[in-house]
Amino acid sequence: GSSLRVWRRTQAAGENAIIIKIFSEDGMGKVVEIPADMTARDLCQFLVYKNHCVDDNSWALVEHHPALGLERCLEDHELVVQVQASMTSESKFLFRKNYAKYEFFKNPLNFFPEQMVALCQETSGTIPPSQLLQNFLNSSSCPEIQGYLYVKEMGRKSWKKLYVFLRRSGLYFSTKGTSKEPRHLQLLADLEDSNVFTVITGRKLHNAPTDFKFCIKPNKVRNEVKELRMLCAEDEQSRTCWMTAFRLFKYGILLYQNYKIPQQRKTLLSHFSAPVRSVSENSLVAMDFSGRIGRVIDNPVEAQSAAMEEGHAWRRSQRMNILGSPSPLHASSLSGVIHRTQLWFHGRLSREESHKMINQQGRVDGMFLLRDSQSNPKAFVLTLCHHQKIKHFQILLCEEDGQMFLSLDDGATKFTDLIQLVEFYVLNRGVLPCKLKHPCTTVAL
Repeated sequence: GSSLRVWRRTQAAGENAIIIKIFSEDGMGKVVEIPADMTARDLCQFLVYKNHCVDDNSWALVEHHPALGLERCLEDHELVVQVQASMTSESKFLFRKNYAKYEFFKNPLNFFPEQMVALCQETSGTIPPSQLLQNFLNSSSCPEIQGYLYVKEMGRKSWKKLYVFLRRSGLYFSTKGTSKEPRHLQLLADLEDSNVFTVITGRKLHNAPTDFKFCIKPNKVRNEVKELRMLCAEDEQSRTCWMTAFRLFKYGILLYQNYKIPQQRKTLLSHFSAPVRSVSENSLVAMDFSGRIGRVIDNPVEAQSAAMEEGHAWRRSQRMNILGSPSPLHASSLSGVIHRTQLWFHGRLSREESHKMINQQGRVDGMFLLRDSQSNPKAFVLTLCHHQKIKHFQILLCEEDGQMFLSLDDGATKFTDLIQLVEFYVLNRGVLPCKLKHPCTTVAL
């Protein structure tokens, strides 16, 4: 559908085409020709189509500035060519998962702590939770985000703790405590011609007081560190709050439209799902061959469970083909085969690298990956995100009646391989704080 359309557009772009280079997380780059009016969403769809990725609307184009130690996800509607014009030769575009792009539309209360949200009027009224996002999206209302931030002094190494306000008109600080009086407010940064970035370098480089750094970078500034507005929050939640509010104030209702487009497309597709089947497919019926003669299965529930069982049987046979023998899984064959083909499995990834990967792809509930254990060569680790925290669960081998199994709850629930384990915890929470929902994946372009 739309991916194919995008691909045809790029082919038809001809002399209007712009050459850009995009990198995957393994550092490999790919040169693509795109039309001048291509949006970030269209480019992601094009890459999804060309690289046979699963299109779950959680891919993003990242603007990455290695020299400045900054990066941000482009908004879906932004024109790639325009963004490229504000980048330097060593800056680059990355193609990466970002599950947290629109998470604040689903759970606004997790993103905007009550004490940080106020109305601009001198009467510091609070906003009812149900009205929170409407207030941000409605350009005539004036909510604001308030709180203490560490602000780096321009061109110097020192940081000052200031009481800061983020409004549609810009980011301000109070020269007198927490006073909101206009005469006490000074402009720190403009929203109009700037973007908000995550700072990806360590604390030492900027002499930062905390790990929760972010930055407001004017679009016209290409490589001037001294013109960047460096900021530091007290914790992850308040940093996310400031950065999300910046995006909402800057783009308003456009963000909501970006969020809604894939959902509308999904709804449209589901309306057409029944008649689109081919005639030959419609003429197929469910059959039961377990007896001496075949019988047609009329009961739809029975037919569905028969189809599922057939699918499981096929997958089992596929696994046995890969493993080369139908014998019970041994530790040696286990570690060498089947799970290594899965997008969520990352082999010898360290604990720190797994944290970095989850941070990059968005700290949402149910984000997960599996990796080899560093402390136990025969074990694996499930790394899972829940309530913005990253937790690790060891998966151990256990033996029963001469057969080897995997378990993460001391043998209470046993699995023959990691795929079976993941499938189970996608459907059941078990001993985990939440179900597995979003696999952390990297793609090779």
